Amino acid sequence: MTYFSGLHTDRYELTMLDAALRSGMADRRSVFEVFTRSLAGGRRYGVVAGLGRLVEIIGSFAFDDADLRELEQEGVVSSSCLSYLADYRFHGNIDAYAEGEIYFPFSPVLTVEASFAEALVLETVILSVLNHDSAVASAASRMVQAAKGRSIIEMGSRRTHEEAAISAARAAYLAGFASTSNLEAARRYGIPSAGTVAHAFILAYPDEASAFKAQIATQGTGTTLLVDTFDIPRGIRSAVDVAGTDLGAIRIDSGDLLEESWKARALLDDLGATKTKIVVSGDLDEYRIAELADAPIDAYGVGTKVVTGSGVPTPNFVYKLVAIANERGGELSMKPVAKTSLAKSNLGGRKVAYRLFDEQGRAVAEHIDVATSNAPSDARPLQVPVMRDGEPVGVSSLEEARAHHRLAISELPVTAFELSPGDPALVLSGPWAPDAPLNSGW
Repeated sequence: MTYFSGLHTDRYELTMLDAALRSGMADRRSVFEVFTRSLAGGRRYGVVAGLGRLVEIIGSFAFDDADLRELEQEGVVSSSCLSYLADYRFHGNIDAYAEGEIYFPFSPVLTVEASFAEALVLETVILSVLNHDSAVASAASRMVQAAKGRSIIEMGSRRTHEEAAISAARAAYLAGFASTSNLEAARRYGIPSAGTVAHAFILAYPDEASAFKAQIATQGTGTTLLVDTFDIPRGIRSAVDVAGTDLGAIRIDSGDLLEESWKARALLDDLGATKTKIVVSGDLDEYRIAELADAPIDAYGVGTKVVTGSGVPTPNFVYKLVAIANERGGELSMKPVAKTSLAKSNLGGRKVAYRLFDEQGRAVAEHIDVATSNAPSDARPLQVPVMRDGEPVGVSSLEEARAHHRLAISELPVTAFELSPGDPALVLSGPWAPDAPLNSGW
């Protein structure tokens, strides 16, 4: 079995576990839910990502001898707790929004049902994966919508942690990016890779023409030549002179991209390179891409603004206990529990969620209800089983998740794609909605 160290957690998860084992609470059947109370930055929707990675991690989450020695030496937990951790494996059930699905405030994007002990230990790693990957996918999806069918290359590896770069590439591809510059992401997840040269390559040669010749000698005339190292018009002329009018593309990484792309298109056409494409990069985000919507640009390269830690807001997912078995035990005796503190309250009880549609098939509401209720006849269920008795079931491939995202996006009203801060694109309905009589706890 593949091993994922259980030390990928916060200390208080294990100190809580230690106390629960001592008190007898650890074996109680429990239900935890992942949700967010608001959409980051006034966005209109969010994208669930990271589920495929998360299921693999949970399946191999364990504590080996080295982990246990570390915990013992640091005095983190008692010897009885160490014995429990030595045999730790997740044996519970998980339901979740399909990867690539759209979420809104209070959407129950992931539900864990297991013993209190098994579910408790997973909190940190679940939130770490879902908050990171969903942040990237949500940002990437907005950029894809702003690009209006033009390709986007993910190139953020140098702006984040080396492992985060790989998961970010996966999340961006799920949300519609065409390719990644990261070769490990390409190898691990089958994402198309893209990339040619950086400015250092151009500067290493006596002149641009020499650099272009060297690049074309290995990559062919269909490559993309970087033309803004010195002077863009001169670079374009040199590129066409070396590669001919069948040059695949040029890339511009500096200056006023709107103005420079129009000038570049005119010059390429004058030189007879009418099929040569224009790729632009340089600190792009969805707002800048939208500003360039009418420019003669064929593809965008996005890095800093799509990887977390560089201005991408977190979804602020939380992991809350919503039900636990009473002292009699058994599923029929599960009782709802909820936090009621100011501004951080939630409602207890296990939830289910459906998307409601109008007569034209356009999504109009997120219906969240108690788990025992029947689905409305005109609704699409949002949660799917992903683990049963600790084993993966029905987990989507990355390509399936990418396709599901396209479907989910196509259902949204046009207001969802406005870039200005605003209310969520769909309202919350059902007895758990914010304006429902039972809902003073939202």
